[in-house]
Amino acid sequence: TSRVALTAGDDLAENTFRGLRSLDKEIAEAIGNRSVLIKPNNVAVENQLSATNAATLEAILEFLKSINKLKNHVVIAESAGTGPTMEGFVNYGYPRVAAKYGVKLLDFDEQPHQLAHVLDEKDFRPHAVRTSKLLYDRNCFIISAAKMKTHDCVVATLSLKNIVFGAPLKDRGFRFANRAAHGPQSDKIATHGSGLRALNFNLFTLAQRLHPDLAIIDGFQGMEGNGPVQGTAVDHRVCVVSRDWLAADRVGVELMGIDFARIGYLNYCAKAGLGEADLSKIEVVGEPIARHVKKYKLADNIEEQMIWKKPPAA
Repeated sequence: TSRVALTAGDDLAENTFRGLRSLDKEIAEAIGNRSVLIKPNNVAVENQLSATNAATLEAILEFLKSINKLKNHVVIAESAGTGPTMEGFVNYGYPRVAAKYGVKLLDFDEQPHQLAHVLDEKDFRPHAVRTSKLLYDRNCFIISAAKMKTHDCVVATLSLKNIVFGAPLKDRGFRFANRAAHGPQSDKIATHGSGLRALNFNLFTLAQRLHPDLAIIDGFQGMEGNGPVQGTAVDHRVCVVSRDWLAADRVGVELMGIDFARIGYLNYCAKAGLGEADLSKIEVVGEPIARHVKKYKLADNIEEQMIWKKPPAA
């Protein structure tokens, strides 16, 4: 049985800390002597609603301190989606938190990489993309500090997608708003696979090697509608924590009032046994799910997203 902690309350940091404390023994044992990498969600560098709050990171670091793991090598690392990673870190107040706890801030784009291969619907061939080498290191305990958000391509984005799409790297100077064919490039674009069938499949394929060791999903203020950037706020005040990232994402989907069958990549992961997606086999610690379900408005193009369920035309 996979254990998932669900907390709720009027303090974002306290929700996160209590969720982690509910699973403290298994988390401490899993970390052992490994270094720790905390991966926030910074898909955008200038939109706090779309990004991990500094208070979430502070709660995680305070928890690591409480279980005597802050002495391990700890970093906060990301490759932001829309612009320079460090610009986002500054905008969201991460340097203050990092300085308080003596941890490093890293930009994946400036660190070593290794190649992965993704499918592209234009030619149905594998294409090489640069991905962060740090996220493959099994001597490093990976924490996904994700946000609870709807998504305009894959219905919802939670703990897994935060890791998988943080991994592809981009050139220095890349900005999504002014991207050009001959300017700085982002391998995150290639990972989308030129279509929603390939995007779901690429998420599943990469998840087999790129996934968190600990999932934290902050739903204090979720996002509904045209996420992961252009959506609107949901006052939800919940937090989900689990060592089983798929179980965490499954509980997150339920809390958002979304039919799990609509999310392609998570269904692929469930069928491949990458985690537990059967709610009857998930032990929820703390708050009951039913008490905190809020039906999130989905993206305007939700029916178009369901193309992943249909085979391509002959």
